[in-house]
Amino acid sequence: MERLQKIIAGAGITSRRKAEKLIEDGKVSVNGTIVKELGAKADVNSDEIVVDGMPLEKEEPVYYLLYKPSGVISSVKDEAGRKVVTDYLPTEKRIYPVGRLDFDTSGVLIMTNDGEFANMLMHPKYKVEKTYFAKVEGIPDKQKLQKLSRGIYLDGVKTAPAFVKLRKSENKKGTSIIELVIHEGRNRQVRRMLEEVGHPVLKLKRERYGILDLKGLNAGEYRELKPHEVKKLRELSVT
Repeated sequence: MERLQKIIAGAGITSRRKAEKLIEDGKVSVNGTIVKELGAKADVNSDEIVVDGMPLEKEEPVYYLLYKPSGVISSVKDEAGRKVVTDYLPTEKRIYPVGRLDFDTSGVLIMTNDGEFANMLMHPKYKVEKTYFAKVEGIPDKQKLQKLSRGIYLDGVKTAPAFVKLRKSENKKGTSIIELVIHEGRNRQVRRMLEEVGHPVLKLKRERYGILDLKGLNAGEYRELKPHEVKKLRELSVT
């Protein structure tokens, strides 16, 4: 027996927090009876669970690492008909990206149907580190790098401290490569941070997500996560 919100999140329908809201709103029933108590439990293998009018079907969880190419939407569909990340994975199971990478950003993207796992990874309180390499206009001085590392105000809220390092500078081209390690996931955060210090991003790539990197993959390729990788990511998400 497990809590209903955990079962719903584990089925990949939504996050646990949103599952709790569905329960409170009376949109979840077990064996024909509407349940509004967050502490209610059920057996996913024997009970009939209906969420917002749809029977819950237990799916085996799947976990993939995709090397997202630039020019691809981090979504399961796009009304404009543009290429989306699910186009790269040959599976009939309903999967979705953990968080998002901008249309013009490439790199590590985790794909899964495990809603609870995804929610844990994305929650800022767990501080799962993400490493980005940005090619930017100009060459930032020491003061600007320190400002980035201490935090930048975006929409009136300061970003958390970050690891920042100038990896390469090309004086003739007037560009440089900057490494940033952050654990937040605000909208277009890395691009906006660099714009705030006067160095717009020309190219951006996420090289690492927690313990995962792009080793052995080319843009558009994917691989299944190994059991020990999933376990380690879970551990990172609760420590």
